Amino acid sequence: MDRGLEGVRFPDTPLLSDEEVRELAARIRGGDAGAREELVSRNLRLVMSIVSRFSQRSSDPEDLFQVGCLGLLHAADRFDPSLGVRFSTYAVPVIMGEIRRHLRDTGAVRVGRSLRERAARVEAARERLRASFGREPTVEEVATETGLSREEVAETREAFQPVLSLSEAVSEESPGPLEEQIATGESFADEKVESIALEQAMTRLNPSERAVLKLRFFDEMKQVEVARALGISQPQVSKIEQRALRRLRQELT
Repeated sequence: MDRGLEGVRFPDTPLLSDEEVRELAARIRGGDAGAREELVSRNLRLVMSIVSRFSQRSSDPEDLFQVGCLGLLHAADRFDPSLGVRFSTYAVPVIMGEIRRHLRDTGAVRVGRSLRERAARVEAARERLRASFGREPTVEEVATETGLSREEVAETREAFQPVLSLSEAVSEESPGPLEEQIATGESFADEKVESIALEQAMTRLNPSERAVLKLRFFDEMKQVEVARALGISQPQVSKIEQRALRRLRQELT
């Protein structure tokens, strides 16, 4: 558990079944405050999982937890079981959106002196390598140049520039897992939250972007193979892929 949240206590109760959630949602729509409180209290761990993802951005995790709980309340009030999705699937983007707005509006980002100094090293190395290579260096290349770990480089660049350069994101031949390509340097505490957030973000892409990412990352096709399958050029595939990855990063940071 993050420092600053040691005092948070969760009810020692099992997760709600889908049927129990539907029943509570119906009671909430009827104005039952007790049902609202129960649905929220039984999903506080979901808030904690999401707050853990943003913990490096704020000096006050408890404040983020309260903001996340506000998002959870909004989700409880608006959830409609007839939509055909689980409550957690509906609640995650609502909670994340509330936290993002809070961070954006308050500028509550923790950037310490050591991180600023590290950022200067990373940026200087990046400029040297870019001049030498004639392209944007990868995280691994910057790590080698600075003597930092890949994780430290990613964390540093994430703190000062949420969306990483697309040129470092993808290998044309072997793209790797999609989750790795949109990683932000922060880790989700809960795989379920990560999966839901990614699924929600994918729905916001246009059809061509979704098609390219599916063929590249799920079917593991090379860009030239994707181009052949879709009847477009390889440069077009590359452009669509990079745009789609940028949009996913923006949705998830």
